[in-house]
Amino acid sequence: MTCLLPTTSPVAPLPLAGVPQAFEHPADNAEFCQPVPGVELYRAHIVRYAFEPHTHQAFGLGAIESGVERFRYSGSEHLAAPGSVVMMNPDELHTGRAETEHGWRYCMLYIDPAAVARITGEDGWWFDDAVRHDPATAQRVGQRLAALWQADEPLAFDSQLYELLAEFRPLARVPRPARPQADVRLSAVVDYLRAHLAERLTLEQLAAVAGLSPYHFLRRFRAQYHATPQQMLMALRLFEAKRLLASGMPPAQVAAAAGLTDQSHLTRSFVKRYGVTPARYQQQLGLR
Repeated sequence: MTCLLPTTSPVAPLPLAGVPQAFEHPADNAEFCQPVPGVELYRAHIVRYAFEPHTHQAFGLGAIESGVERFRYSGSEHLAAPGSVVMMNPDELHTGRAETEHGWRYCMLYIDPAAVARITGEDGWWFDDAVRHDPATAQRVGQRLAALWQADEPLAFDSQLYELLAEFRPLARVPRPARPQADVRLSAVVDYLRAHLAERLTLEQLAAVAGLSPYHFLRRFRAQYHATPQQMLMALRLFEAKRLLASGMPPAQVAAAAGLTDQSHLTRSFVKRYGVTPARYQQQLGLR
């Protein structure tokens, strides 16, 4: 249950020929921990690395400790400065890179919507703002996240988790606002992508699911999700890879199950979206 991980770069994973096992800049590092189902803790200091579009399929709630992050989310560019809280909704593709010379340091909680509903007693949380500059709240969020990393008793962890979500409750909309009717056909395509991750899909196939002509579908999809179908597919593949890795599946098997060419493809793609190699991710979760 406890996430007593080192604050410096974690132990190097098993080497994989021809694939970098660490960030290019020595100051870049990232740590994950999954203390309970549906909850993942993350903290990082990123200087040079730029994250490709990815998704967590969970709420991403956290705070910026130092430096400034630039990220694209929901079709807009955002800057998160020190003293800012970050609030990302599930299934929203986003990027991330440093806006300042010495990078940015931040800590996050990724939590499934079902876990939020179970803990708070409210279903349908939603955030209109991705970033809010609120130094007092950001400081408390950072302190509670640090306490979650250090918690060595289940009661202490659950209590801190409840209090952390209470910090974000004033910023959430409950219930979630209704989606436009136009989303229905496109959301069916996203569901289709999730169900066919290991297949080689065509634009024509996806357009047929939506009941639209191919390029009309492509334009509509890009406008709605601020990503191409291919970008969405890769984000979903890598999230599934992350889930399978967390279950203890060997990386080579994960690559095949998630629709990636081989283990090298998995490693390169995983690092681009989550900042650690698959082997290192499993090490941080205590699976290696």
